[in-house]
Amino acid sequence: MQNSERIIRLQTVLARTGLSRSTLYRKIAEGTFPAQLKISVHGAGWHESAINRWIADPVRYREGCAE
Repeated sequence: MQNSERIIRLQTVLARTGLSRSTLYRKIAEGTFPAQLKISVHGAGWHESAINRWIADPVRYREGCAE
């Protein structure tokens, strides 16, 4: 079985996390939420696994920290 990482877009991230857009970007700047990936000239997304890790423990999440 191939392990492919799914990329999810902003509206999906907002719906899954319950965060507002401004809160999400503030948390990215603080390093307490996964940073987005550039996927095209005008598009960005997030690795679904990173969002799942944040959802599992949002208080202790830190960007770049291994589990």
